[in-house]
Amino acid sequence: MAEQQATAGTVDVRFHRVSKRFGEVAAVAAVSFEIRRGSFHSFLGPSGCGKTTTLRLIAGFEQPDEGEVAIAGQPMVGIPAYRRPVNMVFQHYALFAHMTVAENVGYGLRQRRPRLDRGEIERRSDVALELVRLPGMGRRRIWELSGGQQQRVALARALINRPTVLLLDEPLAALDRKLRRDMQIELQNLQREVGITFVLVTHDQEEALSMSDTIAIMRDGRIEQFESNFFAGEVTAVGEQGATVRTASGLVVAAPPSREGRPLAVGGRGVVAVRPEAIRLWPGSVTDAAVAAGLGGPSFQLGGTVRNRIYLGDQTEFSIATGASGDILVRIAKDGTAGDLSPGAAVTLGWRESSGLSLVDE
Repeated sequence: MAEQQATAGTVDVRFHRVSKRFGEVAAVAAVSFEIRRGSFHSFLGPSGCGKTTTLRLIAGFEQPDEGEVAIAGQPMVGIPAYRRPVNMVFQHYALFAHMTVAENVGYGLRQRRPRLDRGEIERRSDVALELVRLPGMGRRRIWELSGGQQQRVALARALINRPTVLLLDEPLAALDRKLRRDMQIELQNLQREVGITFVLVTHDQEEALSMSDTIAIMRDGRIEQFESNFFAGEVTAVGEQGATVRTASGLVVAAPPSREGRPLAVGGRGVVAVRPEAIRLWPGSVTDAAVAAGLGGPSFQLGGTVRNRIYLGDQTEFSIATGASGDILVRIAKDGTAGDLSPGAAVTLGWRESSGLSLVDE
């Protein structure tokens, strides 16, 4: 029971068999997922795949036809958008041109009842602007700002209400390539600084890879797969069967190529993504041969220590600290062979080469 309660406290967004139809079209079809508290999660896919409808279902702008939606453990079906602990940053920012920067940022606070006094609103607005690296710009008008600065104002306006979840609806789509890259880094740093769960919708594979802890790939209203372990580095070999990537820590991993996006090139940047369900765990230290035999083919392995263990009903989720290669997420089925691995236990993790996916990383 204690473990189940801990699980509920570590999940900020939960969908259970959620469906949404528009006429005969199933925009979202029996989708289930969980987004961990304090993570940066992305929904990735082409136009019409259901990712924006999923975001709107979290926000409360749409209500599901079937299924359950919960935020921070609280049921949200039937709860309107203004009563949910979320805020959204839209693609076109939706800033008020007749207001100053500070007035835009403090707009949400002015709608609260009982209303905060003017001095407190100004103080919080100043803090929010400092958070997004725009100190002292509260008196400016929106048209006096660059595209990147306007995007930061929209972020400050969303963050000032201290939401449980911040929703990002392709907020970088209107920016040029260099500014988009700069803002990707800013968003990632900001998320780590504030510790709020960020949920991003994008059709840009590189954008999702550069910022996210977890990625849900959507198509035709369904989640095709989750990706949540990324090994980025220099591409050292490319062939018909995939690519090999050497990370900054010296780890060499290989994987088949993605079916979409640009091809990798030797000397360029690449990333290997491995789903947590594709990774196996063994207690203690295990030989290379034993791992390869257990996985039934060419494999990779790492040693690590269990950092966290979370019960997810039919699965157990482990966060494995591996030192220079970072934390790796692993999910083991209830009847799996991971054994009784508690935090602090030494483990070996491994996966088949065919379980990964190689992608361009810029």
